[in-house]
Amino acid sequence: QVRLVESGGGLVQAGGSLRLSCAASGLTFSRYAMGWFRQAPGKEREFVAAITWSGGNTNYADSVKGRFTISRDNAKNTVYLQMNFLKPDDTAVYYCAAARLVGVVITAPDYWGQGTQVTVSA
Repeated sequence: QVRLVESGGGLVQAGGSLRLSCAASGLTFSRYAMGWFRQAPGKEREFVAAITWSGGNTNYADSVKGRFTISRDNAKNTVYLQMNFLKPDDTAVYYCAAARLVGVVITAPDYWGQGTQVTVSA
């Protein structure tokens, strides 16, 4: 059974930082590209960032470029999202996703986590 478990969400003031983690189990982690998506109230789920299986390539939404950094540790089966200079518009439920593909463009993940809430106050 594949499980993706996110952690690290919470409440932070604008300009602050958070680091999300996603621990994966039940799959060969190093064969999957990993990504982060988010969904704000009343909005559709949107792509945030992705990283290839090796960690050699990354991809970011324009709205988070220069502020967020995705990374992974294949020895720990974990992917991270470092979020700096947070804005109220970053408030959303953040989801971890796994996709069995070679590249870094994730459109249809194979697996999803349950999500973690990030709230940024003004």
